[in-house]
Amino acid sequence: MKTNGRSLAIALAFAVVLVGGLVYLKDRGSSASPQAGGPPNASSCLTLKVLASSEKAALLSGVAADFNKSGATLNGQCVQVKVLSKASGAAEQALARGWDEKVDGPAPDVWSPASTAWVVLLRQRLKSDTAPMLPDAIPHLAFSPLVIAMPKPMAVALGWPSTPIGWSDILALARDPAGWGRLGHPEWGAFRLGKTNPNLSTSGLNALIGAYFAATGVTGDLSVDRLNDPKVLDFVKGVESSVVHYGDISLTFLQNLQAADDHGAALTYVSAIAIEEKSVWDYNHGNPSGNPASLGKHAAPKVPMVAIYPREGTLASDHPYVALNAPWVDEAHRQAAAQFLKFAQTAAEQRHFLDAGFRDYQGKPGAQLIQDNGFLPAQPQRLLTPPLPAVLDQIQRSWTDIRKRTRLTLLVDVSGSMAETVSGTDHSKLELVQAAAVRALDQLAPDDEVSLTIFSTGLGPNRNANTQELVPMGPLGSQKQRLRQTIDGLSPMNGTPLYAAIRSAHEAMRAHFDPARINALLVLTDGRNEYPQDDDRSALVRQLQAAPEDRAVRVFTIGYGNDADLPALRQIATAARGAAYNASDPRTIDSIFQSVFSNF
Repeated sequence: MKTNGRSLAIALAFAVVLVGGLVYLKDRGSSASPQAGGPPNASSCLTLKVLASSEKAALLSGVAADFNKSGATLNGQCVQVKVLSKASGAAEQALARGWDEKVDGPAPDVWSPASTAWVVLLRQRLKSDTAPMLPDAIPHLAFSPLVIAMPKPMAVALGWPSTPIGWSDILALARDPAGWGRLGHPEWGAFRLGKTNPNLSTSGLNALIGAYFAATGVTGDLSVDRLNDPKVLDFVKGVESSVVHYGDISLTFLQNLQAADDHGAALTYVSAIAIEEKSVWDYNHGNPSGNPASLGKHAAPKVPMVAIYPREGTLASDHPYVALNAPWVDEAHRQAAAQFLKFAQTAAEQRHFLDAGFRDYQGKPGAQLIQDNGFLPAQPQRLLTPPLPAVLDQIQRSWTDIRKRTRLTLLVDVSGSMAETVSGTDHSKLELVQAAAVRALDQLAPDDEVSLTIFSTGLGPNRNANTQELVPMGPLGSQKQRLRQTIDGLSPMNGTPLYAAIRSAHEAMRAHFDPARINALLVLTDGRNEYPQDDDRSALVRQLQAAPEDRAVRVFTIGYGNDADLPALRQIATAARGAAYNASDPRTIDSIFQSVFSNF
């Protein structure tokens, strides 16, 4: 479908008829988290629970606060809106399997994922013999097309803003051994793409769909037969081969890029990130999380990003507003949902979206989205609609086979404190980790490579080692059972040589680096460094930062329990261009492991 700037709104309206059919750091679990609620005296009000995708939850909370102050009533009863936050993919999975408040948090009355694609997937996965949970016509709150965001000098080297750039250019750069050298910039190294996990993230899903459209050369309906064409699969797999790692939210890449920019290294971390146009606006304002509360707390980047609109076409995050026809939603709540939608679409409330870098609910850009700020407001010229449900389901499932493979070391703290019983359970901290780690292995493929190393003091035959490799690196398919049995057999002992263990494991990974894989170190600890012989965190950070990007071993940390040194773990993960996760409540460790493994 070909559109010009004026017809974006028409295209968006068409998408409504067609469907008729990301907590800003990694410090969170997977349950829905409240973002805004009614005033303290609102206990007698009807409360509408709106589940929003993470990138707009804080903004929508502001709209809800305005609504809650407006005195809205329904049949004489006051109406209040509470906004909850959950990643679009996680919410879709929860609704598809049957919402469980013990696991998923409060059941929503309205669901607003980032993209209609998640609604299409949910339609495909809901049982046909159940009453339809989803309405036929679905309105929208805001609009933001998927873009390939690049540091401006790199985009200019490709011909931005005058030359159309697309996924085929990305593939050519990814496959060229000279990398950026083919364009006269060997100092930038290989082309590296930041892209999220399409099972959880909207930008990752839309990028995967866009790559399939580009590979087939069509802009209309895709078919399953086209998806299985070897040339198509080779194209999409080639794009995936340039990925630095995946993840459940694009914020990880933006925060790491911001940290690199702070150190004058913005052009060495990543070449491009598949994200929403709105996220480019946030990054260029020094606020990659998009949280209004953090705007102005960090300087704008020295090297800004610009938005590239793939010439083959792109999908939009159209932020649908889905008033659920679920068993727990009565008619009064559906009427309240209609009230809040009408309020959110008023010019005054839409101004909040425009000021934050979104386009309005009809697809019209605000005054901020201009070329001087890194945008091309007349783009995208070709707006793609999500494929038919069965095709979209096949696209998402195909990622398991075509994604870049990983080489992962699990570095697990087995110090004595891991024997402590977790409050509210009959299990120790280590027992919860063992169960979660074993389940997380199911997210990987048989040809992913995994090893297991433990750390504590007094390890090894002479009781003088800080780390001990229990399962050497090898294909998961041939040693999954061994990994499970070894993990189940771990027992706690002694102290926490955190820095020495990370240094040792990181050096071992670098010594056997595989450029065809995501090379990663996952560190889980419930404490802080307790090893005086190696207590120099600054030296460790410098060592991690100094690793060349083309041989980077990403470090992902999990701070487990209340005694974990979260600031140190965050600093270490940032230095190694990974991400830090907060499992201060040990009962969330299962969902945290699932989130961490989404990077691989």
